[in-house]
Amino acid sequence: MNGRTVLERFPAGGPRGSWPAEEFAQARRLEGLPAEVVMDLATDTFLVIVRSGEAAVDALA
Repeated sequence: MNGRTVLERFPAGGPRGSWPAEEFAQARRLEGLPAEVVMDLATDTFLVIVRSGEAAVDALA
């Protein structure tokens, strides 16, 4: 297990001036999830993730 949960995937080539992965992650943070955006270089996508841990498990439950 890699210690993270992927909430959503976004293609890296979004419209100019648009940050859909960051916007999605911010909305999840406002809901109380410790969401963050990471880049998956192998697939050229942005992943919105929650790292494993007590806070993440409580928030996802």
